[in-house]
Amino acid sequence: MAIADHRYKGADVTVTTEFDIVVIGAGPGGYSTALRAAELGMSVALVERDDRPGGTCLNRGCIPTKALITAARAVDQARAAERYGITMSVEDIDFGRLAGYRDQTVRTMTEGLAGLLRFRKITTIQGTAAVEPDEPSGNDVRTVFVTLPDGSMRSITARHIVLATGSRPRPLPGVPFSQTVLDSDAALARNAFPSSAIIIGSGAIALEFASLWNAAGTQVTLLARRGGVLSHWDRRVSATLTRELKRHGITVVTNAGVDAIETGVNLGATVRYTRTIGGKEQHEVAAAEVVLAAIGRDPNTDADWFAKSGITLDDAGFVRTDELGRTEVDGIWAVGDVTAGHQLAHRAFEQGIVVAEVIAGLNPHPVDENTIPSVVFSSPEAAAVGLTKAEAQSHDGYTDVTETIYPMMGNSRTMMIGENGSITVVSALDTANDERVVVGIHMVGPEVSEIVAEAEQIVGGRMPLHAAARLIHPHPTFSEALGEALLKADGRPLHMR
Repeated sequence: MAIADHRYKGADVTVTTEFDIVVIGAGPGGYSTALRAAELGMSVALVERDDRPGGTCLNRGCIPTKALITAARAVDQARAAERYGITMSVEDIDFGRLAGYRDQTVRTMTEGLAGLLRFRKITTIQGTAAVEPDEPSGNDVRTVFVTLPDGSMRSITARHIVLATGSRPRPLPGVPFSQTVLDSDAALARNAFPSSAIIIGSGAIALEFASLWNAAGTQVTLLARRGGVLSHWDRRVSATLTRELKRHGITVVTNAGVDAIETGVNLGATVRYTRTIGGKEQHEVAAAEVVLAAIGRDPNTDADWFAKSGITLDDAGFVRTDELGRTEVDGIWAVGDVTAGHQLAHRAFEQGIVVAEVIAGLNPHPVDENTIPSVVFSSPEAAAVGLTKAEAQSHDGYTDVTETIYPMMGNSRTMMIGENGSITVVSALDTANDERVVVGIHMVGPEVSEIVAEAEQIVGGRMPLHAAARLIHPHPTFSEALGEALLKADGRPLHMR
């Protein structure tokens, strides 16, 4: 075959294998594309540079983080047992066994995924992929070169290429990651909890590590750039969660901008930051064993073949696609963290399914970005789906927007465990059918991660408020709080004034 890119001239390339689809990246977006495409009868190659599938989510993100959070909550529960009249104490944390539990959880999930890929007859290739940019004019088959772990090269072709290369932690400007200034990957890989930590950021990753380390006994200081955590969420969720994190012993510093980070030869770090209080700037200093920079993630789109292949990126480096995942290059698609929007595994799952079905000739609905649930596994948890009040008020299709607040302390289960929180229901008059519908549900409190799926069904299904309020919730449960909030929003509260 002709090799147009000078990097591959004279290289030892194995015989080309042709597939219907080549997926680059085996994270949630990539492997869901591959699984659904294979289910629809297409031949699929899945290229992943790691030695096991799952991407950041299974290997360095969602799964290992939640495994550690599950373990840390056992410590929280032991400490809270005294309120029930039970005397308990935590003698020690065996970091070796805890790391083993974390790693075994990851191994079980990734091995299960690998088995499913084999069952669907998906060809998995470990290596680093590059899309051939100079295909002959009129050729509807594109070539992907894969550099294998041993340095050799393999070429594969397909009519469709799906980019699912994921994202990576974003460093602070001018401050590279190190042994002391950690990214989330390094923080998760530690086999011991730090004695003290400064966390820069106020999004999901920052809050989950803050809660995890706090439960394990770490002195945690959280520096939030705005007036509260989760500043882009519903304002009541932000305010309530900020208050509850402080009540759990986390030092939350709001309106703080980092000026400099100094690390010493004996490890440890000093963070100098400016805090704005009442319009006046105040310079402050904090010191800790480690600093976690959790200010976001950047898409993995900096390989030169992206530009050479004609793939258009936006100013933040995300691949531009239409609502069905098509890029501006025929036959090339993109899903997951390389596309602008929520960087969430479940969003990537749905994107992958949509792309596979479009390629197969089906007619799926595009992903509805307004009904993707977000969850933060902090203590307490936060979860949301749909529009905030301000977003609904600016929406052309809605009028008479109403916000209803339900305090979680009115829920018996929440009261029993001594926690707090709130649920906000946003409803509006849908001008298309002159009916009041639920357009957003925003929650902070215990176990709300398990309630948000119902909230997504209500919001995503455009359910009328009166119909949602008639849904029966078992008593006594945490989910009953959502039922009470809906009843209140419908003008007929039951267990509250």
